[in-house]
Amino acid sequence: MNRLFSLIYGVLMYAVFLATFTYAICFIGDFVVPKTIDSGAESPLLVAVAINALLLAAFAIQHSVMARQGFKRAWTKVVPRHLERSTYVVAASLVLALLLWQWRPIPQTVWELHGAAATVLSVTFWLGWAILLTSTFLINHFELFGLKQVWTYLRRTEHTEAKFRTPSLYKVVRHPLYLGFVIAFWSAPRMSLGHLIFAIACTGYILLGIYFEERDLVKAHGHAYRQYREQVPMLLPLPKASKEKSKLATATPRLD
Repeated sequence: MNRLFSLIYGVLMYAVFLATFTYAICFIGDFVVPKTIDSGAESPLLVAVAINALLLAAFAIQHSVMARQGFKRAWTKVVPRHLERSTYVVAASLVLALLLWQWRPIPQTVWELHGAAATVLSVTFWLGWAILLTSTFLINHFELFGLKQVWTYLRRTEHTEAKFRTPSLYKVVRHPLYLGFVIAFWSAPRMSLGHLIFAIACTGYILLGIYFEERDLVKAHGHAYRQYREQVPMLLPLPKASKEKSKLATATPRLD
């Protein structure tokens, strides 16, 4: 029963993530859902900025602290190891849901494009999400969101961590998942002040998060990741002329 419960728990937490993530896409894109980044009850400018900053900080702190190896070692003394990732996923989803619910719109227009320019940004908006989702499947989508862990526990088989490899997009940039986020955040035919603050804050957090994540990756994979970092750019797909990509180690960076 414990194994079956673990599987049900993992699947339900994944469903919570999917629902929240889908809503977030519509929220940022400013369409379909009742409350978006530019709609809802407005507050005075300083109040809106303060509330939004607190919401973004709450998400950043939760996401960063729970992703660190030291926290995981302590946390898995309380939560079973096979449920650690699913619990992380639902915690992140709930904090994101709070942000989406309590976000204060600041609708003043920073730029508004029409015609071909607007069409290009609409396309890149969806391209960003496509890059993000594709990246998760390239490394192991189901392990990233905790499903593999509960499935192997149900089957009484040993869960083994994914080996370090650099498939497809990971040969172009080290963090295609984060690149997808950045593209989606900035691809707005109409950029409001609130959306601009959101995009700047999230981009800054991604850059900071990459620093700490890569520090963990170096500890986990040593020379293989250092070599990978030297040969492949972080986010912008610009060639590093002095390095030979053919010498890349075969391993997938863990994106947690």
